[in-house]
Amino acid sequence: MHSEMVSVALVQTSCQSNPVENLARACSKIREAAAQGARIICLQELFITRYFCQTEDYESFAYAESVPGPTTLVMQELARELEVVLVASLFEARARGLYHNTAVVIDADGSYLGKYRKMHIPDDPGFYEKFYFTPGDLGYKVFKTRYATIGVLICWDQWYPEAARLTALKGAEIIFYPTAIGWASDERSDKVRRSQLEAWRTIQLSHAVANGVFIAAANRVGTEGDLEFWGNSFVCDPFGQIIQEAAHQDDALLFAECDMSRIAFYRSHWPFLRDRRIETYGELQKRYLEE
Repeated sequence: MHSEMVSVALVQTSCQSNPVENLARACSKIREAAAQGARIICLQELFITRYFCQTEDYESFAYAESVPGPTTLVMQELARELEVVLVASLFEARARGLYHNTAVVIDADGSYLGKYRKMHIPDDPGFYEKFYFTPGDLGYKVFKTRYATIGVLICWDQWYPEAARLTALKGAEIIFYPTAIGWASDERSDKVRRSQLEAWRTIQLSHAVANGVFIAAANRVGTEGDLEFWGNSFVCDPFGQIIQEAAHQDDALLFAECDMSRIAFYRSHWPFLRDRRIETYGELQKRYLEE
C-alpha cells in the first residue's frame, strides 16, 4: 500500500550544446531534489540536448541512443543510490533509421520499469518532429513505482484528452508530461504570449479535473534558436488546483506534495468516471464525423 503523501520534483532547466554537460547538470539536479525529500523526479523533454527539432538536420540523428542504453544506465544507478523514481525523456534509436521520442521510468531500486513512446508527433514551424520521430506503438502506459502508480505522456500529447483519459483509466495517479514548448522569439505581443501559455495550462488542468488525477508538467527554459521556452512547470491536484508553479524564465527545481487520498475524494464528489457513457463513444475512433 502506497503512503498517501508523495513528494514530487520537476527539473526545469535551460540546455547547452554539450550533451555531456546537460546530463551532468540533470544528475546534479536529481541529487539536489532527492536531498530535499523528493521521491519521484521528472526531467524535461529531451533534456540531454538542445531542442534540435527546430530544423530538419540529418546530423541530429547522432544524438539518438538505444533505450535502455547508456543514459538509462546512468539513471538506474542514480535512482538506486538515492531511492527515487526517475522519469527521463530520451531520443531513442530503435533500429537503423528508426527513431522515437521516448521516456523511461526507473523505480526507486534502480530497476528499469519500461518506456513510453510519444504518440502524437507535431509538425509545425519550429517543431519539425515528424522528421525525427516515428509515432509511438506501445500504447498508453502506467508504471507501478514504489511511491505511486504513474503515467507518462510527452509534450504534444498534453493537448489530447483521449491520451490523458486512457492513461488515467489504466490506473495512473499522477501523469507526468516532460515538455519542450515555447514562444516564437519574434512573437512580441504579450497578449498572444499570455493566451498561448493559458491555453497550455488550461488543457492540462482540465485533464486533472476530468480524470481525477495529479498532473505534473516539466518544461524547459531559455532561448534556443527561434524559440523562447516558457518554463512555467507546474503540479496540480485532481481538481485542477495548482499546487506549485515555476517562473517562465528561470532554472528551477519545483517541489510539490501530492496527497493521493485526494483522488478518491474528488472522484467520489465529482463522479465523472462513474457516469461515463462508454457505449456511446465508439465514434471517437473516426477522424471526423461527416453528416
